Amino acid sequence: MVRFSAAALFGCALVLSACGKSDLAEPPVPLGDFALGLNIVVADKVQKVPISRKATVEEWEAVMAKAVEDRFGRYSGPRLYNIGIAVEGYALAPPGIPVVAAPKSILVVTANVWDDAKGQKLNDEGHQITVFESLSGDTVIGTGLTRSKAQQMEALSYNAVKKVEQWFLTHPEWFNIPPGAVAGADAPPVWDDSPSVAPTAATIRPPRRPVTLMPAAALLPTVTAPAAPPVQVTPLPPPSSAQVP
Repeated sequence: MVRFSAAALFGCALVLSACGKSDLAEPPVPLGDFALGLNIVVADKVQKVPISRKATVEEWEAVMAKAVEDRFGRYSGPRLYNIGIAVEGYALAPPGIPVVAAPKSILVVTANVWDDAKGQKLNDEGHQITVFESLSGDTVIGTGLTRSKAQQMEALSYNAVKKVEQWFLTHPEWFNIPPGAVAGADAPPVWDDSPSVAPTAATIRPPRRPVTLMPAAALLPTVTAPAAPPVQVTPLPPPSSAQVP
């Protein structure tokens, strides 16, 4: 499990971020063989910065899973890949905070990806991502006064999943992406409050495997119990001649 302090999260929440528009209405960037298999999100270990609106585990899991579906459900490659995201920590700017102390909303997640056919995790360690809400006219003084909690969570989830896509583009060998197929992979994540795009016939992916085939526990570190020491067996001495009838 990734460790970080609430104070560090609050300090990061004061940092400004880039602005722009959602890119989900545009053609997706090339991801080679990619099609979304399992979409696993867990938030049971999430930490909240003290100066923050409160969001439940269920709310984070739902909004993050939707962001993964919105972005990666558009791909229709011939091979399924399973995405797992653990929500680690967050701050949602509350209303009523003075301008001089208005925090920026922030989200920290850890992402993993598996090749479904091989049953193989592609990244050695979880990839940690930290994102903020985009800077625009309504976020200079924090979004607590201008956005609802749901809008803040949607914006942060959108930006986090965009960062996951950018991470994928740095590993073309995972998805068989042809050389030179990707342009602008380093563009920052953006948000325009309306990222959802209805699927079309061109974005229908292959059927997925049931979620039960990869439980949420797959995101947790594997703990191997130590092997039991071998049992020492002392052989009995042979019977003496006086004991033989």
